[in-house]
Amino acid sequence: MGDNITQPATSAELSRAQFLREALQRRTLALSDAAATEAITPSFATDSPELQRAYLEQLVECAPEAISILDPEYRITRLNGEFTRIFGFSPAEALGERIDSLIVPPDRSAETRWIAELLVKGQKVVLETKRQRKDGSLLDVFISAAPIVIDERQVAMCVLYRDISEQKRAEALHSALYRITQKTSSADDLQQFYAAVHGIVGELMYARNFYIAVYDPLTQLLTFPYFEDELDSRPAAKKLGKGLTEYVLRTGEPLLCTPEVFDSLARQGEVESIGAPSLDWLGVPLKVGNNSFGVLAVQSYSGNVRFGDKEKEILQFVSQQLASAIEYKRNEEALRRSEARYRSLVQSAVYGIYRSSLEGRFFDVNPALITMLGYDSAEEVLALDPKLDVFVDPSEQMRVMAEFRRGARLDNVEVRWKRKDLSAITVRLSGRVVNNPEETAEVVEIIAEDITERRVLENQFRQAQKMEAVGRLAGGVAHDFNNLLMVISGYAEVLLEHTRKNDPLYPKIEAIHQATDRATTLTRQLLAFSRKQLLELKVVDLNLIVEDIKRLLRPLIGENIELQTQLAPDLGRTRADAGQIEQVLMNLVVNSKDAMPNGGKITIQSANARLNHEDVRREYSYIHPGLYVVLSVTDTGEGMDKETQLRIFEPFFTTKEKGKGTGLGLSTVYGIIKQSGGYVLVQSEPGQGTTFRIYLPRVEDALEPAGTLGTSSSQNGGSETVLLVEDEESVRQLVRETLESKGYKVLEADNGEAALRIVSNYSDKIDMLITDVVMPGMSGRELSARLCASRPQTKVLYLSGYTEDAIGHEGVFDPHTAFLQKPFTLQMLSRKVREVLGERG
Repeated sequence: MGDNITQPATSAELSRAQFLREALQRRTLALSDAAATEAITPSFATDSPELQRAYLEQLVECAPEAISILDPEYRITRLNGEFTRIFGFSPAEALGERIDSLIVPPDRSAETRWIAELLVKGQKVVLETKRQRKDGSLLDVFISAAPIVIDERQVAMCVLYRDISEQKRAEALHSALYRITQKTSSADDLQQFYAAVHGIVGELMYARNFYIAVYDPLTQLLTFPYFEDELDSRPAAKKLGKGLTEYVLRTGEPLLCTPEVFDSLARQGEVESIGAPSLDWLGVPLKVGNNSFGVLAVQSYSGNVRFGDKEKEILQFVSQQLASAIEYKRNEEALRRSEARYRSLVQSAVYGIYRSSLEGRFFDVNPALITMLGYDSAEEVLALDPKLDVFVDPSEQMRVMAEFRRGARLDNVEVRWKRKDLSAITVRLSGRVVNNPEETAEVVEIIAEDITERRVLENQFRQAQKMEAVGRLAGGVAHDFNNLLMVISGYAEVLLEHTRKNDPLYPKIEAIHQATDRATTLTRQLLAFSRKQLLELKVVDLNLIVEDIKRLLRPLIGENIELQTQLAPDLGRTRADAGQIEQVLMNLVVNSKDAMPNGGKITIQSANARLNHEDVRREYSYIHPGLYVVLSVTDTGEGMDKETQLRIFEPFFTTKEKGKGTGLGLSTVYGIIKQSGGYVLVQSEPGQGTTFRIYLPRVEDALEPAGTLGTSSSQNGGSETVLLVEDEESVRQLVRETLESKGYKVLEADNGEAALRIVSNYSDKIDMLITDVVMPGMSGRELSARLCASRPQTKVLYLSGYTEDAIGHEGVFDPHTAFLQKPFTLQMLSRKVREVLGERG
């Protein structure tokens, strides 16, 4: 049966399309959910069946789990790409096959029957078990299976598989470390300890043929205190020769020896054949410091069992603890028990290990713990009061020790410690109380693992997800708001044109128009943050951009602030929108100015940078290693604390007083740089100023000339025929009235299908198609393609408040696409229409 099984009481019906759409937006996948709504919302009910099917198709294909749909006979009728990746079966190989004959191991047939019985009863099944890949290897998986019921009849089954192999392996390795530590203190003698280690290694990898070899420098003999092999018997003690064991002992390095490797070493005179020839031989040195005193080895005689890097890593992992234990036992006769207990075990451990009283006072600490806390010697650490000097929160120490006093055993308890330099680290503790007759009081033995870096990575991932979600929301709001602004701004412009300046209503109309201009700026900042604005990426020199904008920045920051530039003469080139980079610099400099109300200095620097894996691994793992050009803005202002730095790129977040800022300056910087393929990093401390560093990928292409906007020499009107397609009635009416006032003949439709009907019944020439990009049913792109197929001379102008819909390249401008971003002025519309029509010459 399964390794871990959860059986719900009843199954639920398949969630409605609304639930699926919401799940897709959350990028999560679920089977039937009893809490899911039973009714389809009116807004989703209007979506076409094709769109609803598209939601489901994308949900299944993009799911992180492997998904298979089975018919009542358990034959596979549908699978996603993750299924193929995990199990190795292509759709052609898997479709139509019974799931139990394809991926279920032969010894799990009873489990399969049990699952089938539950599914027939309409119940959902959740369990951890093993499944078989195409190559025959077994895989640890988490399975969630549920029947699909329509009209109270079970028509199919949905089964999800999540690969938990790495999770299981990590758990097994962590457990092995702790169990080996336990065995070291509990085993009565070395032979018992060796057998225990063999058993633990056998749980992690194939270890039927397993031995430990130890070299004694006094006798100069190599002995085999533990030897288990299916073909060879235990060798007698011997002088060092040229076997594989001696080779590892000499080099002090692990060796995975295949027949090819052995032949190569033999030709070099490094090794010679001893004992039964094995197919694979894997040995790792047993070391104390840099001194190798023994070898831990496994070997295989069968082609069905081959060793690789994973097995080498496991053996090295075990050898560190094994080496310490053997060294401790070998020196046991020469050392006082009270001075040497567990010391050899913990000296080379990769985790911090310590012994303390039930009050928490340190008795003994290992070098890893000393390093973890940032001290130079054990004496310094032993002199500490853990409650006050180690734990960030003293109540955490009291809680942990209270658990030990109750006799509890602690596993993976997370606490916050502070190092010698007062920096905080996150530590995971596992330990127990040891009752030893030789101790005058009960002692606590604890293993401490520093997981600070892991938590930093998790927090960075959560922050990235948060920023992505806020960006999507901001982009959606800006998109819808643009249509409203289009109508308000347009009719305000019409009223201003037809109202005399001495009219009492004129200033009120002008105020409306100015308000819409400010709202337009706001929505474009939101679009910048959400990375859905229009960018014209060209190869540029950041030094030239800085020099051009420097003269504009000086009057902006005032006389009490010094502005310096330090530009690298050999600065590489990057691909960016020069205008948007100027906006980034403007926002950062204004932000620095506001942080220095009493004056200070702002420094703009440029430099080349090469980031390798080590540079980005520690703190910025999401940055791709490679060549970058760096633009930094540094001020001597007030600085920021860590909490503020976590939120500075969020839209509408500001530390300024009310009315002093919108909170969109830095979020605009974030959006522009992310859309340009770069990164924005901030470094700051309260009272120490702030530095913003912008990393943009370096390119070797030649500089491109700055683009210029073409203007039409003709008047803004014309007499051509224009087909206007816009689903928003108020916007369509405004555009139609504007074009007709300029002399154009306008044919209008509210969707793509209606537009095509007009085209089919209209025999005269249609000079231009003006269409919204996103409309119900047929999109503007599809309409343009179908219209131009029959009327290739027709010009096309796209309208949208969501630029990425029109250009389809992550917001990068396509020079062959005529595009007008909402909200636009009526003059802009007239000029753009004339410009596009004028291209015919």
